[in-house]
Amino acid sequence: MLSIKNVSKKYANHQALSDVSIEVESGAVFGLLGPNGAGKTSLIRIINQITGPDTGQILLNGETLQPAHIAQIGYLPEERGLYKKMEVGEQALYLAQLKGMSRIDAMRELKFWFEKFEMTGWWKKKIEELSKGMAQKVQFITTVVHKPKLLILDEPFTGFDPINANLIKDELLELKSKGVTTILSTHRMESVEELCTHIALINKSYKVLDGSVKDIRKKYKSNIYEITYQGNQVSLANSLWGNFELLSNQPIEDGMLARIKLLDDTKPNHLLGQLIQNIEIVSFKEHVPGMNEIFIECVGTSNEL
Repeated sequence: MLSIKNVSKKYANHQALSDVSIEVESGAVFGLLGPNGAGKTSLIRIINQITGPDTGQILLNGETLQPAHIAQIGYLPEERGLYKKMEVGEQALYLAQLKGMSRIDAMRELKFWFEKFEMTGWWKKKIEELSKGMAQKVQFITTVVHKPKLLILDEPFTGFDPINANLIKDELLELKSKGVTTILSTHRMESVEELCTHIALINKSYKVLDGSVKDIRKKYKSNIYEITYQGNQVSLANSLWGNFELLSNQPIEDGMLARIKLLDDTKPNHLLGQLIQNIEIVSFKEHVPGMNEIFIECVGTSNEL
């Protein structure tokens, strides 16, 4: 769907992007991650043709990115751009027509979305009369109303309460089922876990990680197991002779929770065999790091370079 090839961008003395290459597959929800100032917004602006790259190339469905492609893209920027004095309906209609829709088609699609989001009573309200979350729902609708093939959402959940955040998540999953490709830029790692199939992590203008969420989490596993058990700490300690490292051991509501790292080539069955001789095991599972842990590890490591 979208191929970003060796893109670099510099503003005066600031290097925003350095030889970044990313492949976004059709129908994916792709997480574009990184700390503030990493280069994510610069890349998003280039995809939207707000600015151009100094070097490199971007292809959309195999074609070099060009102005005509804007009609296929829906962009929700982090800095919201609604006109506060305009009425909601008037503004939504105006923005839909800017994307090339006829007035008749725009009215039909907006009616559908306003009914779906239970916003029919907002049509005559001015943007300044809406809460931040309400205004965000309006802007989301104006982003998707022209049925773009590629959605680019920059911190789309800002200002939403949990109910409306889930509403938008459900819509993104429904759009995915219809073949829409989404690039999601967010600091909310729980949203990445729930929605994204693939991610790229940018830090200090460089891409430092990319791939499927499943493969990345598997790659960053570190042979740590979490065990909930009944018994005392001495009994647990008696089990851990050999190639094990006790990382933590603390009381929980129904017993104790320990985190143990397997060293060298020790197998989980070996640990389990040792434990069951001394304690009553309630649960035993491998700790697979979440995207938040991986994010911190990757950014911290690259910042030390």
